[in-house]
Amino acid sequence: MSNLRPTLPTHPSSRPHPLRSLPRRASPALVLASALLLAACGSGQHNTDNPDWAQGGMPPPPKTTVSDGEWQESAAPPPPAFDQNRLVPIEMPPYMTLKFGIDPQTITITPDGIVRYVVVASSKSGGTVNAFYDGVRCKTGEMKSYARYSGNAWELAKAPEWKRITDLNSRYTWAIATQGLCRDSAPRSTASEIVQYIRNPVREVQ
Repeated sequence: MSNLRPTLPTHPSSRPHPLRSLPRRASPALVLASALLLAACGSGQHNTDNPDWAQGGMPPPPKTTVSDGEWQESAAPPPPAFDQNRLVPIEMPPYMTLKFGIDPQTITITPDGIVRYVVVASSKSGGTVNAFYDGVRCKTGEMKSYARYSGNAWELAKAPEWKRITDLNSRYTWAIATQGLCRDSAPRSTASEIVQYIRNPVREVQ
């Protein structure tokens, strides 16, 4: 595994892709060579329903299928039980009035690339406790909140939607994603690896 930390924005207000860095500008020669290579590789994918494509000077775009460019989220199970005694603290700015922790036993990584978990927020004095059952999609830098725990009961979100992490007012999701959940634009391999990075997000440089 690479020993490099995720390439992430220094602040959630930055507008590039939240969980990926922008590539360096390629030279014109490299761009041209890449374009020619892609054209050659794609020559076998033309829409042969139009036999005149070869005489038109430029072939039509390849056919697309239902699966091309589409992604469908797997069904989210009910909120898992969490235990405050198991929480792994999330590093937050010192000015924050709340402290956050994630329960390692609630972390799941789905085949469609979502990391779901329960994060618990409480006052530094140990007062009110709220929990959130959230999901993060590292590929797009988005999050979804499925349910909220308050008053000793879970309340499911009526119509949860994916939102850009950098657009959120709260920083806890951004902190969780950058400290442990994501490696560039993909989730880490296992829940234990996620916990390892959350426990010591500065120890290893990626």
